[in-house]
Amino acid sequence: MADPQGFLKHSRAEAQHRPVPLRLMDFKEVYESTTDAFVQTQASRCMDCGVPFCHEGCPLGNIIPEFNELVRTGRWREAYDRLHATNNFPEFTGRLCPAPCEGACVLGINDESVSIKSVEQAIADKAIERGWTEPIRASFHTGQSVAVVGSGPAGLAAAQQLTRAGHSVTVFERDDRLGGLMRYGVPEYKMEKVHIDRRIEQMKAESTIFRVGIAPTARDLASFDAVVLATGTPLARDLPVDGRELEGVYPAMEYLTSANRVCEGDTETPEIDARGKKVVIIGGGDTGTDCFGTALRQGAASVTQFDIRPQAPRHRAASTPWPMYPLLHRTATAHEEGEYVITGDESVAEIEALGLAVRGTGDSLGERVYSVNTVSLHGEDGRVSSLRGNNVKVVDGRRVPMEDTDFELDADLVLIALGFTGAERGGLAHELGVLFDDRGRALRDEHYRAQRGPKAPEQPVYIAGDNGRGQSLIVWAIAEGRAAAAAVDADLMGESALPSPISPTKAPLGL
Repeated sequence: MADPQGFLKHSRAEAQHRPVPLRLMDFKEVYESTTDAFVQTQASRCMDCGVPFCHEGCPLGNIIPEFNELVRTGRWREAYDRLHATNNFPEFTGRLCPAPCEGACVLGINDESVSIKSVEQAIADKAIERGWTEPIRASFHTGQSVAVVGSGPAGLAAAQQLTRAGHSVTVFERDDRLGGLMRYGVPEYKMEKVHIDRRIEQMKAESTIFRVGIAPTARDLASFDAVVLATGTPLARDLPVDGRELEGVYPAMEYLTSANRVCEGDTETPEIDARGKKVVIIGGGDTGTDCFGTALRQGAASVTQFDIRPQAPRHRAASTPWPMYPLLHRTATAHEEGEYVITGDESVAEIEALGLAVRGTGDSLGERVYSVNTVSLHGEDGRVSSLRGNNVKVVDGRRVPMEDTDFELDADLVLIALGFTGAERGGLAHELGVLFDDRGRALRDEHYRAQRGPKAPEQPVYIAGDNGRGQSLIVWAIAEGRAAAAAVDADLMGESALPSPISPTKAPLGL
């Protein structure tokens, strides 16, 4: 039984981050190591509720009260086994998931929720440190083969589950490295890519086959008994304003990929470099925030992030009552760096040594601006030099410009981070006859089977991840990969023992 007074005795605390001046000098992860005692104290705040709403908040259905109690009592190996039973890659979600489970935590009704995400990351890291992530090989082989197209979290989860069920699984990835958006879209400071590489080695040892740098055709996949498409939503939403064609204006993913290739050792300097530039990021979501932290590390002269939405409240908004994922103002580690204030001559020297511009003490390194709309981009000699915008307000559900709020801002580098518009409809999806809705999502039934045109090949095709769900979270991608794998296994074998955490029709709590 959990400690019935744990949440009364202890307040919520987060793992510490490395000091800002130190972490801006490299792309290493921002997290400080934590002691077992610290994590066990935080786990002891879990009340082991009779109705644990955190289960519903987590798309994977992680058995959160149980692994919290196992951590509290020091039974770390059992805690990992309990966590890994529902989550193939807890070291990914422990770093990258926004923790909808915490928004649904019962303690969060009138107190700060349990720091579930930090506990999860600690469990995963200890498992890696102690060698508990050994390969799990199938005890028999079914004689069935499955192709998984895409090596992001959905594709990897589907592939691992199907391999462990005894099928012969081949993963196709058109990029030169495995990992999908986690590889080139997520900065190294949020998750070092060694975590991906380690899991890939585990999957290879389990007999999953990987074919990298290949965009397969329908003919390439014709010999497989089933195909799982987990290709994500790579089509970026553009900014249709005057001046979009100017040099120095890029989609966010091109910028992040360039920076990640430097971290991978492909080049010494990024193709798109923020050093010494006045950077403006258009978009207030996670991708824009990743650009924010990356630009600071590259030595930008200034970094400004535009968000068309108003600033969220500091406390849970009435529009997202418990147990929904709460609408509130959050400070990412990149914003923490942007809010870092120069306090004296020593701090000025530290920051200037990184190439960052400092006007004097009292300055911060970057800023977020809310309720802002970009109207046009302007340049000199074909290169962007400024941006014009205005403030907006919501009237009858529409954003309209506010009077007398027009402004112009210098900009040497503009990054467009407005999300994604859907999956690619051509190429393999077209060859396999996959149908799409008007939001760019591949159509599928409740068993993840793709809806296809009349001339489609008879080969079974399944849809898993963002390409069927729409742009979403890593935890949803892993959940969909696991559920799609169970559907494939059931169709190939007549039944399946693989767990299926969700159906495509399940609606998330606020996400």
